[in-house]
Amino acid sequence: MQISQEWDKVFPLSEKVNHRKVEFKNRYGITLVGDLYSPKGGSNGMALAVCGPFGASKEQSSGLYAMKMAERGFVTCAFDPSFTGESGGEPRATASPDINTEDFLAAVDFLSSLDEVDSEKIGIIGICGWGGIALNAAAIDPRIKATLASTMYDMSRVNGNGYFDENDSEAARYAARKAMAAERTKAVLSGMLTQAGGVVDPLPAEAPQFVKDYYDYYKTPRGYHPRSGNSNGVWHTFGCQAYSNARFLYYINEIRSAVLIMHGETAHSRYFGENAYQYMVEGKAPGYDFVRKPNTVPQNKELLIIPNANHCDLYDGGYTEPEGKGKAKNMIPWDKLEKFFKTNLEKQ
Repeated sequence: MQISQEWDKVFPLSEKVNHRKVEFKNRYGITLVGDLYSPKGGSNGMALAVCGPFGASKEQSSGLYAMKMAERGFVTCAFDPSFTGESGGEPRATASPDINTEDFLAAVDFLSSLDEVDSEKIGIIGICGWGGIALNAAAIDPRIKATLASTMYDMSRVNGNGYFDENDSEAARYAARKAMAAERTKAVLSGMLTQAGGVVDPLPAEAPQFVKDYYDYYKTPRGYHPRSGNSNGVWHTFGCQAYSNARFLYYINEIRSAVLIMHGETAHSRYFGENAYQYMVEGKAPGYDFVRKPNTVPQNKELLIIPNANHCDLYDGGYTEPEGKGKAKNMIPWDKLEKFFKTNLEKQ
């Protein structure tokens, strides 16, 4: 991929941070490209890997989170996952529970190698679909000492069950499997991947509010970026096939490190965060067919509901008018996030 060295984010560069492009490989040999942010006033030795939303690029929400946390003393890396943005991997616009989790671990590897980072003080931030992936990464890698899952989706649950579990039946899943299998055959015969689309465009007047919220972020000047899949069509028809047959949050009830799950009060996706929190702490929750033991370290787990915030308000803080106009609503509690990470990373 051609890597841009110019500042091309959907937000202005802060005068408080340094920025540079970086590259690192995951264990599959895929080169990942990220934006490294560091505080001009000096690092506190703590570092954060940041990714998401699912189908977005590092020039959007993840970059904003990374930059804002760098202003507060952290070394941060917002990266494009495999098969998207400026990162490598073929075919493009595809996803994998395994490879996406590995992408987070590779970012932790990279941060651990930096002189200005204490390898015992690394956390991660996952936004939207990458919130669930962040929990999966935290469950598998004890090097991750603190995790924020912001406005999270459980991508395996939504791909297997549909929104609000409306397609949670063997018959519905079989129909979806047949449709994807047919698309794979069509692709191999034609030599072309069929596109499933992404954020609907043009926007129907009768679209649900959360679809309008997505459109307002990804398709307007508020958050549009030319390398963002969600802004420009996104997945091919079976790009998320692996997620539809996986339940990859099975062991999050065994996460010993600190976790903050943050969601908007009015977000359509709120049930993902609330159910994941409940299962992580209690070992059982709606939407989880399995029952396991309660978490042995529940005291460092927290669910934070932001009053009046919708799903996309936690991408960039939200605005009072469409297309990023009007006044900033400032829905993201940056001071809270700073305190969460400093408190839990300083303990190491």
